[in-house]
Amino acid sequence: MILAYLLATLIGLSLGLLGGGGSILTVPILVYVVKMDPKTSIALSLAIVGATSLIGSIGHYRKGNINLKVALIFAPFAMMGTFGGAKLSVFMSGATQLILFAIIMLIASFFMFKGRKEEEIDESKKINYALIAGQAIFVGIVTGIVGVGGGFIIVPALVLLANIRMKQAVGTSLFIIALNSISGFVGYLNLVEVPWSFLGTFIIFASIGIIIGSNLIQYVSQAKLKKAFAIFLVVMGFFILYKNKDKFYTSTQELNNARIEKFVS
Repeated sequence: MILAYLLATLIGLSLGLLGGGGSILTVPILVYVVKMDPKTSIALSLAIVGATSLIGSIGHYRKGNINLKVALIFAPFAMMGTFGGAKLSVFMSGATQLILFAIIMLIASFFMFKGRKEEEIDESKKINYALIAGQAIFVGIVTGIVGVGGGFIIVPALVLLANIRMKQAVGTSLFIIALNSISGFVGYLNLVEVPWSFLGTFIIFASIGIIIGSNLIQYVSQAKLKKAFAIFLVVMGFFILYKNKDKFYTSTQELNNARIEKFVS
């Protein structure tokens, strides 16, 4: 259990520095380290990431790293998209969702590596809030399908499309993730039995990590943050693809067999 709490600090550090990655780390830790039921792990992950992100966003807000106008427009539309994405996910197998998840991570990492130079960002340029809403719906749909907080998509969207600097994108992403995750956890309350004592302790350790990460972010360059985030996406993306390679081959074979049977008949 001590290992789990130490890893909780790592979850918070990831959220504080990168503005995402919490759900990607939390669910495997709860399932494989704590040996918790997957459904309960998903529910607790939402609570942990939501509460931790909210705490981290306070520090970012004090440093001016949260664009509240963008966040308050992004969040409601993202939540709508997430609901629709969740409905669409019933037509996909779990393996398909994970593979799609990994592919999206790799695509996002490409754009973060390519990115745009900070000096190219015109801070006097007016923000297109209609574009923000459209991005939020898309991000929400993808988030609903792959079943994670969405920080790995929100941060690139804010940086590349909303004309927001990386550090501000991280803080804004945390605030958005907090709203989405907490509302999702509330939806699980009647579906799983919550171990409140463990949850509270885990959140405390994760909060310590996010406070450290939020304070360290000012000492990390914009370029290094982008590269670190992109590398994180690449590593996790290929890891997920590797873990699901057998399922991918099985699904492909089943699809081919079905086509052959249909052709023969």
